[in-house]
Amino acid sequence: MDILYLLIPLSLALTGVIVWALLWAVRSGQFDDLEGPAYRVLLDDDDPVEPQPPAPGEREPGPHEHTDRG
Repeated sequence: MDILYLLIPLSLALTGVIVWALLWAVRSGQFDDLEGPAYRVLLDDDDPVEPQPPAPGEREPGPHEHTDRG
């Protein structure tokens, strides 16, 4: 029975944190556009990305080297 003195305030504190997080998410606009991300996944990039030639004086990367060119 003594454990209730710990569990009841703990559950009230946890409930308060959850309510605060929900209110913060609603006020910051997290739920404004619920359908946009779902459609964005379906959109396809029609233009293929072609590799850019190296700048003058820059060497070609080897087959096992990673480049950050996009």
